[in-house]
Amino acid sequence: MEIKIEHLSKKCGNKNILKDICLNIPVGMYGLLGENGAGKTTLMRILATVSEPTAGMVQINGVDIKNKKKIRQIIGYLPQEFSVYPDMSVYSALDYLGILAELPQKIRKERINQLLKQVNLEQEKNKRFKNLSGGMKRRFGIAQALLNNPEILIIDEPTAGLDPEERLRFYNLLSELAMERIIILSTHIASDIEATCSKAAVICRGNVIFQGDISELIKLGENKVYTATIQQNKLEEFKKKYHIISIYQNGENISCRFLSDKALQGEYVSCEASIEDSYIYLLSDYKKEVE
Repeated sequence: MEIKIEHLSKKCGNKNILKDICLNIPVGMYGLLGENGAGKTTLMRILATVSEPTAGMVQINGVDIKNKKKIRQIIGYLPQEFSVYPDMSVYSALDYLGILAELPQKIRKERINQLLKQVNLEQEKNKRFKNLSGGMKRRFGIAQALLNNPEILIIDEPTAGLDPEERLRFYNLLSELAMERIIILSTHIASDIEATCSKAAVICRGNVIFQGDISELIKLGENKVYTATIQQNKLEEFKKKYHIISIYQNGENISCRFLSDKALQGEYVSCEASIEDSYIYLLSDYKKEVE
């Protein structure tokens, strides 16, 4: 089971949203990481057959993306903005969506009860959708995406608006689901990818600038991350020399975490790179090349 993407492009007017995308996505959790506006949502909409590419080829389990009816039988899609009729109960909304998906009544009943248990919404099945918390709505979204028991699950910015506890619960649910499926997770939060995925691609300005194991992504920032304590009146000058990742007050001075291509010593302390450090370094390095 895999998704094969070759030379995929998408134009809107004169703007190139996606440029010659080539990816192979295997079974398990696969992350799409990139800034807002990088093209992640456009790619996911194409994979979900909601949008069509301008050029290129996509095959899902050997089925061409142009065969929309067959593709929609094997995928589940949770967009970033998701809602149903607000006054419907959780159960009724899932039942209605199952009817639209042409699922027989017996299968709908069995599957809805199973999914409510799986996403921990059994106690909320009679609650109106509009009265659910943000985390419950995302879990409902997963349930509706799984109604047709898909082989592929496509999820766009799933943890937006969730508190830390809900995010952890969501990660655990996705990890369980990924044992038998391809799950594509799109986000601009590097830690979301690290928490759930073993492989990822990074998209910047419509281009794939990295694809591979998470461990390979983290290695890109090795020997590039430093900390230093500087005087407040030196901050602007320091910003001109280095790409600052974070700053915080340290008494009368400022402590900075920053990137440097050159090896530094003395007052500069080398740090172990996190996935966020490496991701920021990758974006920064790519933008330098194209600007």
